Amino acid sequence: MAIEWAGWGPQLLLELDRTSATPLRSQVERHLRAAIRAGRLAAGERLPSSRALASNLGLSRGVIQECYAQLQAEGYLTAHTGSATRVAHTTVAKSPQSSGKQPRAAAPLVADFRSGVPDLRLVPRQDWSWAIGQVCRTAPNAAFDYGPPNGDPRLREVLAAYLRRVRAADAYANQVLICTGVAQGLGLVLRVLADRCHTRVAFEDPGAVRTARDAASSAGIDAVPVPVDEHGIDVAALARSGARVVVVTPAHQWPTGVVMAPERRLELLAWAREHDGVVVEDDYDAEFRYDREPVGALQGLAPDRVVSLGTVSKSLAPALRLGWAVLPPSLVDDVTVAKSVADRGTSGIDQLALATLIESGRYDRQLRRMRAVYARRRAILSAHVPHVTGLAAGFHAVAHLPAGASEQEVVAAARARGVGIYGMSDYRADGCAEPPCLVLGFGNTSEQAIETGLRAIADLLA
Repeated sequence: MAIEWAGWGPQLLLELDRTSATPLRSQVERHLRAAIRAGRLAAGERLPSSRALASNLGLSRGVIQECYAQLQAEGYLTAHTGSATRVAHTTVAKSPQSSGKQPRAAAPLVADFRSGVPDLRLVPRQDWSWAIGQVCRTAPNAAFDYGPPNGDPRLREVLAAYLRRVRAADAYANQVLICTGVAQGLGLVLRVLADRCHTRVAFEDPGAVRTARDAASSAGIDAVPVPVDEHGIDVAALARSGARVVVVTPAHQWPTGVVMAPERRLELLAWAREHDGVVVEDDYDAEFRYDREPVGALQGLAPDRVVSLGTVSKSLAPALRLGWAVLPPSLVDDVTVAKSVADRGTSGIDQLALATLIESGRYDRQLRRMRAVYARRRAILSAHVPHVTGLAAGFHAVAHLPAGASEQEVVAAARARGVGIYGMSDYRADGCAEPPCLVLGFGNTSEQAIETGLRAIADLLA
């Protein structure tokens, strides 16, 4: 796509040798031809006006007009009265990387039950645009400078108050660090803990296996799986693992959907105190609950032992890359230094926009809207899938296949019918497909697509 420029048009780099015997006009023509042939100037792209380019190069306007006229005559440029001079569409070379063969496009799916993605059609574009506009109109000049590496003070205050109100967290602004999402927050915390001689981190199995292993590998420590049962992570198995750091999803376990039982929470925190351990809480899916009372953040029970990670990737959009970590006091300074080294801080304007969105009440309104949409989809899914669990919160569920069914064969058969479904084996540390289960996401799948897709594979799930 050609770039459109306002006003005088783009800047154009042309290096002229004023000591050369070659006339300057010829040099300009040669450079422009080469730029067009190489694709540096794209087809349809607007060139600077003759007046602007002449001023930039220190030449007379007449010289540039003569260059443009010559290249137009050769077919490199096009120009019409009252419009800008542009690169002709017939002269630009193809990319040298292009093989000329286009990969065959995959057949479109009737329904795709990919999990972990919210409904991208529900992204509150107008609200976000309004918040950005408010910030740009009202923020002081200093807001456009480099901000503190741990995040804008206003957003940290707003988030701390929000988490105290909605998640029963024991959170204050000086404990909150703004990051680009849960993955970065986890990586920063593990690197700091590795520097403090922690050599092993435990993660839930099944769980976010790739994320945990990647973060552990980046920090230079080992990642070990610990099983999850119907009450949450197996704390006895955790104690045997030798890890003193564990990553859990207590509000809605990913991907089984289990809510960590109250007694298991207390058991886990007792383990942390006894082993001088750290619990990293991914507050996954806490925003979306349906037929159960809200469960407070684990961090509120032991703020000195728990790191709580959160993000707006599910509530607003993954593309915003905004998240936070609520840190124990003992980790605040070191994690802030690690964040500063990583990227000097997250976008300050976006931080202020999120603070504005929360303070205005529009963030809560967006969550209410999404809960209602997901609740309808959840009802459709539960009505069509015979053996389903994990529906108390979030926007994915677990479908339990009949005994003896092959998870891989069911997935392949569904794909042949134009339905994308995904096996639980993808989330098990050893890749085991027993017992056979499916993880069905319904966040970014419409109600109609859910019904159509599940009808198409009804016999595979029975």
